[in-house]
Amino acid sequence: MHILSHRGYWQAPSEKNTAEAFHRSFALGFGTETDFRDCNGGLVIAHDCPTQDSMPAATFFEIYNSYSLDVPLALNIKSDGLQSLLKQALDNANIPHYFVFDMSVPDMLHYQRAGMPYYTRQSDIETELVLYENATGVWLDSFGAEDWIAESTIAMHLEAGKSVCVVSPDLHKRAHLPFWQRLKGFSCLQDSRLMLCTDYPEQAREFFR
Repeated sequence: MHILSHRGYWQAPSEKNTAEAFHRSFALGFGTETDFRDCNGGLVIAHDCPTQDSMPAATFFEIYNSYSLDVPLALNIKSDGLQSLLKQALDNANIPHYFVFDMSVPDMLHYQRAGMPYYTRQSDIETELVLYENATGVWLDSFGAEDWIAESTIAMHLEAGKSVCVVSPDLHKRAHLPFWQRLKGFSCLQDSRLMLCTDYPEQAREFFR
């Protein structure tokens, strides 16, 4: 199972989506999830509204490439219409191991038509798998107090030829260890197409080792 850091491997909230957090994540061999928006005609890293100080996407890809890794990048799309900018940036940086997700459904169609690997979403709220047939994978999330994700859910997607990224409860400020303990017993844990996105990547690596 691959472990992805959430907005880089930050150790204080102010480090989220910063160069320091990305360097820490890649230096330790973790892939990462991060957020993309447009700002003044360019592509930047920003979860909320971007500013002039937001990191250019090109800088993020330079950091990634400086580690010569083959770990996944989960690119969270926060604005519609970024396909051309993002595809050009990915091509320029020669980034092969990535997927996009979290865009609006109409915008997802454009990523599909551009031939860019995208994940559809499934959660306790989003029960319908949109554009599933051509999706590379599924982003599995749980917004409610109860973690609904079962081994059969993950296995169904893996058997359909999809990759799966599971959102750890800590991303929603819930206790993560009870879910991790349940996940640790899943037989599909050894599948290389399975990922866990967490704010605690080192703890996760040790826990699942």
